[in-house]
Amino acid sequence: MANRGDLVLVTGATGFVGSAVARTLLADGFRVRALARAASPRRNLEGLNVEIVEGDLGDAASLSTALAGTRYLFHVAADYRLWAKDPEEIVRNNRAGTQTVMDAALAAGVERLVYTSSVATLGFHNDGRPSDETLPLTPDGAIGAYKRSKVIAERLVEQMARERGLPAVIVNPSTPIGPRDIKPTPTGRIIVEAATGKIPAFVDTGLNLVHVDDVADGHLLALRYGKVGERYILGGEDVSLRQMLADIAGLVGRKPPTVNLPRAPLYPLAVMMEAFGQLTGKEPMLTRDALKMATHRMFFSSDKAKRELGYTARPYAQGLQDAIAWFGAEGYI
Repeated sequence: MANRGDLVLVTGATGFVGSAVARTLLADGFRVRALARAASPRRNLEGLNVEIVEGDLGDAASLSTALAGTRYLFHVAADYRLWAKDPEEIVRNNRAGTQTVMDAALAAGVERLVYTSSVATLGFHNDGRPSDETLPLTPDGAIGAYKRSKVIAERLVEQMARERGLPAVIVNPSTPIGPRDIKPTPTGRIIVEAATGKIPAFVDTGLNLVHVDDVADGHLLALRYGKVGERYILGGEDVSLRQMLADIAGLVGRKPPTVNLPRAPLYPLAVMMEAFGQLTGKEPMLTRDALKMATHRMFFSSDKAKRELGYTARPYAQGLQDAIAWFGAEGYI
């Protein structure tokens, strides 16, 4: 099916996950074209044999140009913000961007595409078991604008696969960590803040952490072996926030935080921080949506991807080590 030398377009290739996907494809012998906005930093693509086409997810003409001659598409780009002064901007961006890209892919006749969704589109088992692909959320069931936007976009891709023959395979990464997190992502910010001693306490929650390069490998496996219209969780290890912070402290030689904060008293603080964010335009350190999400242990199972794609993931600690080493070398820490 997918052959060495095939031309592949990657959207979001200048970013954290997208650049990892581009590197994996190059290592496997594909020719890679990257769609990048004129203002996007290209640091993650330096030294790579990647053809860059300037364009925008909202510009159908630039997408048509970028897709010309390509056999496959990886749509990784997204507006990944957990807060914005206008939350609906995140929803609009991810809905419209996905629609435009998928329409362009159909028009260009790509043979197969991998759409990067998120575990944010999935709900939770009532008995506390790790979540799986059988728990799709509705937009109304999603907490916060980002999660709602990803649910809307994923449902759109599913509908187009079902009704218009869009040859899309959906992957749902959990929480990637590792090198080249240039923004950094919200999780990357936690790693940097914890490594620099700015997180003195924690709430009782958990998340699934996975090395970004394993997520990238999962994208290629989805291209080769995934079923059109199906979704696959690409996760790693379930880890409590307390353990994650303790592991970061151990890697940088700091004392881990030991204060477990109750959530309820933090809501007034979150309201004040959000109000300050509205005035300054800066993302608050704490939001009400973050506290709502923290009521769940965001644990996920990758069994379907392991079974159907042959997906594997290394221990999460390796991703943490690689992230801290990269942040340190780049001056974040």
